[in-house]
Parts: sequence; structure tokens; C-alpha cells
Amino acid sequence: MNIEKQVLGLIELGDYIKEFLAKNPEGYSDNDLDFELLLKKSEIENPWFTIDNQKFALQQWSGLLTEENIKNWLKDYSISKITKRVGLILAGNIPLVGFHDVISVVLSNHIPVIKLSSKDKYMVPFLLKKWKEFSDDQVDYEFVERLKDFDAVIATGSNNTARYLEYYFKNSLSIIRKNRTSAAVLKGDETPEELQLLAKDIFQYFGLGCRNVTRIFIPDDFLIDRLFESFIEYKDIINHNKYANNYDYNRAVFLLNQDKFWDNNFVMLKEDDKLFSPLSVVHFSRYSSLDDVKNFIAENGESIQCIVAKEELGLDSIGFGEAQNPGLNTYADNVDTMKFLELV
Repeated sequence: MNIEKQVLGLIELGDYIKEFLAKNPEGYSDNDLDFELLLKKSEIENPWFTIDNQKFALQQWSGLLTEENIKNWLKDYSISKITKRVGLILAGNIPLVGFHDVISVVLSNHIPVIKLSSKDKYMVPFLLKKWKEFSDDQVDYEFVERLKDFDAVIATGSNNTARYLEYYFKNSLSIIRKNRTSAAVLKGDETPEELQLLAKDIFQYFGLGCRNVTRIFIPDDFLIDRLFESFIEYKDIINHNKYANNYDYNRAVFLLNQDKFWDNNFVMLKEDDKLFSPLSVVHFSRYSSLDDVKNFIAENGESIQCIVAKEELGLDSIGFGEAQNPGLNTYADNVDTMKFLELV
């Protein structure tokens, strides 16, 4: 395979996505209509994949797939001289969550053998077909229902699924990913604008991504009302049927258990030390010493994808509003996929 043509094709794919997103539907070509119908079909089969959320994911990818970004990413890695088959079991919690694995395998001069998630089975094949066209057929891939005949595997699943996957692939070179989530640490002097960006980190994709914030650390004297004020922009989320069902269920459970919680009619805040929170719920805890927060993060590092906080707190964090904007060199579970693929 010709890596240079693959890269040029990927850049063209990024441009194609950007142009599609910028168009007025009235000016769609036949190809654009196919793309739009694909988005609608995905939403019908998986209501979590709203058109807006799919287009947000596409917007992120169009911004990443530039010549500068791709070349800066690849320059730190060596490309395999021998082509191998790499099995991919993709997740489907948010749109295109497995696409990074796919392009990593292709640009490592390997062939991705892809088991799609039933929740996200249209967009990856569509984009791969376009990428192949833009690369003069220099992109090989295969879709399968069951992995076989592979040299290595990258699989993503829940903690329970991961135990099965670790056993099943125990004799294979592999990356097996488990459940992760993200947390935010507030200093207390955040501006309303910063807290509104934090709301994006919580509510984007309905909170279904491993980079969505589900736990917030706040100073002892921080007013909860400040969080609710920053959430207002996302009040319409409750109009989504599946989200509303989760909200109603979790609220009923809290009431039956006589749990203390704060509610603004579309999201609940609950004081809880757990890192993971149910959908429509955000856990928070108060701290008097930042060292306690750092100890929690260190103890739970294997379950944390990223930390959102001010840089001055020294937590190896990302900025508010950046949780769902990972770069090409940002890897799930903080395991360098490209370095792994050098070993295949």
C-alpha cells in the first residue's frame, strides 16, 4: 500500500466532510444526499446518534484530517514494512468512536479487520469507502461478523466484556479496553463562561462518552447553584425520549431510597464519591485539600480517561470544553495505539 496516497486521500476526506457540513441542504448533490440519508438512517436505528451529534463528530474529524495534523502525528512513528491483519472490535457509545483505531491501522501499513458495533454500523463503512476512492484504491479493509485470521487485535468493551475478551485473545498480541470516564476539578474562581464550557464536557453526546465528565470536585464553599446556572443551555436535552427515560428512572430511584440530590428538571447532582454516575446524573464531592483530589485521581487512574481543570492546578488536565476534542495523538485508555502497531 502507498502511504503517501493514503495520507492524501485522508486529507481529501477531511475536506469532503468539511464541505458537506458547510453546505445548505438545498444545494446538496446526489453524493451529499447519500451522506445526509446515512445520518438519518443512523439516528433512526440508534436514537442516541442524533443528527446534531453525528455532525459534531464529523466536524471534529474534519478539523483533525489536515496535512499538518496528520504529518505531525505520523512523524513520531515508523511504518511497518510487512502488512499484517489487525482485528478491531469497535465500540458504539458515541458516533465514530472507533474511527481513530481504523485510520491508525491503515496508516501503519496494516489491514483493519473490522467488527462494527451494532449501534454504529453505517458511518465507518461510508467514510472508508470515500477514503479508498480518494486514495486511488490504496486503502484495504475488511468487515466481519466474527474475528478470525488476524495477527493482533484491538478491542473495546465494558469491564465485564473485557474479561471475556482478555480470555478469548489471551494468546494474541492485543489491546483490550475497559470502561472509563472523566472528571473535573474546580478551583472555585471559574468564570461563568468556563462553567458553561464544563457543561459541554458533561452533556455532549448525552454524556455517553468516556471523555464525558461524570464526577466533579468542588471546593468546600462552592455554590451548587453556579453549576445549575451553567447547565441551562442544555435544558432541551430532556426532550430526547431515551435521555428523559433515564432521568425519570434515576429520579424515581433516588426518591424511593430517600437519597439527597439536587434537581433542575433535566439533570441531577448527587454528592457521591463514585467516579461513574448514571446517565442524567452528575456526582460531585467537596474538597478542602487538593492533595485529597490528587490521591483520588492516582488511585482511580485506570478508570479515568481525562481530567478537566485549570492548568494552574497541576493535574495533567485539559481545558474546559475540550473533553470531546481529542487530537490524533490522544489515545483511548492512554495506550499509544501507533506504538502498539509498530510491534505487530
